[in-house]
Amino acid sequence: YDRSVVASLTDRRMTSDLAIRTLDKALRSQRKITNGLILHSDQGSPYTAKAFTDFCEEHALTQSMSKAGCPYDNAPMERYFNTLKNEEIYLHEYRDEEALYRAVEEFAYTTYNHVRPHSYNDYRTPFEARCSP
Repeated sequence: YDRSVVASLTDRRMTSDLAIRTLDKALRSQRKITNGLILHSDQGSPYTAKAFTDFCEEHALTQSMSKAGCPYDNAPMERYFNTLKNEEIYLHEYRDEEALYRAVEEFAYTTYNHVRPHSYNDYRTPFEARCSP
């Protein structure tokens, strides 16, 4: 609701295991929500894999998926990844994968959540929007 990144993990490949670990991290990082949580994603194989759908079921999450080829259904995430690429990834060279992973995490949790204002939040950072009325 405030455009904040609540969980970010990076790996060489987008797999159902990575999706599960990231979703688990997100669930653990937030206040307990007892019901009504909807997870929206695209129709990629990590999100349709049995292990992932079983994980969602075990945690009482309702899955919602974009129509094939329709990125507008998931616009906030598409926008985040565009911002990550244009404001971090494309501007730097990384000496190894670990440096890239650290940079992505720093961008998500520090720059994006605490430094970068968002027009969606009346030009406040996600942290400011979350902490103020």
